[in-house]
Amino acid sequence: MKKLRWLLLPFSLLYALVVVIRNWCYDVGWFKSTSFNLPVISVGNLAVGGAGKSPMTEYLVRLLKPEHQLATLSRGYGRKTKGFLIATGESTATDVGDEPAQFKHKFPDITVAVCEERVNGINQLKDDYRPIILDDAYQHRAVKPGLSILLFDYKKLDEPNLLLPAGDLREPFSGKMRADIIVVSKCPEQLHAEERDRIAVKVKPYPYQQLFFTSINYLGLKTLEGTDVENTLRGDTKIFLLTGIAGAAPLKQYLQGISPHIIHHNYADHHRFSLKNIAKLADEFSAEPSLNKVVITTEKDAERLKQPELLPLLSKLQIRVLPISIAFLNNGQEQFDQLIINYVTKDRKHSNIH
Repeated sequence: MKKLRWLLLPFSLLYALVVVIRNWCYDVGWFKSTSFNLPVISVGNLAVGGAGKSPMTEYLVRLLKPEHQLATLSRGYGRKTKGFLIATGESTATDVGDEPAQFKHKFPDITVAVCEERVNGINQLKDDYRPIILDDAYQHRAVKPGLSILLFDYKKLDEPNLLLPAGDLREPFSGKMRADIIVVSKCPEQLHAEERDRIAVKVKPYPYQQLFFTSINYLGLKTLEGTDVENTLRGDTKIFLLTGIAGAAPLKQYLQGISPHIIHHNYADHHRFSLKNIAKLADEFSAEPSLNKVVITTEKDAERLKQPELLPLLSKLQIRVLPISIAFLNNGQEQFDQLIINYVTKDRKHSNIH
């Protein structure tokens, strides 16, 4: 952790006090937490950004949509609209947020909704959809989900458990007690038993919690419009990496395993790309003499690039989108899938997996 962030420790203590009191008010019933007579799955994390909530939500969609009329519900971070909205095929990140736009474009046959007040959003959806998957809702205590999936980034587990702004935690580590399933994400593909045991000691799941480990699975390249393309990346490819996500390090490390020639244009999470940003990228791309060059970006970033004012500059670049999925380690996929299917199939008020 950067040394300057230690100077913010007094503010973290104040923030912690507020969060602890808020959670206590929900726990004792002073603040209302609403449960619903249908399966509601929450996906979230304790830290800000980068734990793999979107890939997990997509995994759940792929698992459940063949047999269920499901919907996803997000806050719609970064959108310019307000209230409850259902995404369409034409919805942009400006309309519904980058992650919901990504969900809708990847799964056009499911319902993707956004609403700041998740209780209101569920009430709008509950008569027609089950289950409802809440993306990034672990701290949204106004909803009491039937099943909570909590994600931890493998590479951040050994960092100090400090709250914002000195650290990255949104709430104390003890908040993990509300989870039914804990997933340690972004693990190395070869995670030895000794390391899994060490992590289990670090996370300390309660007896009622199931612990799983996943790694990132990089898929085939696509165009900005979503069309599959041939993977032409080689050891001499000049890669211009454009990201506005939390935790771009695993992606950069993966690409470095293909080519060492990487120029990273790195922006903050959910960054709204400007003409100046793309003009800088276009100038550097044009100045690169090699013909074997490409711009790589993520699916979430691709949604924020689809702004009309950026398209003329983007059309001059060879942009490729690199999708990802998750892979369960230690033969955990079957057990995880069964837990989810059992919960959704029970379909009783505030049912859970225990």
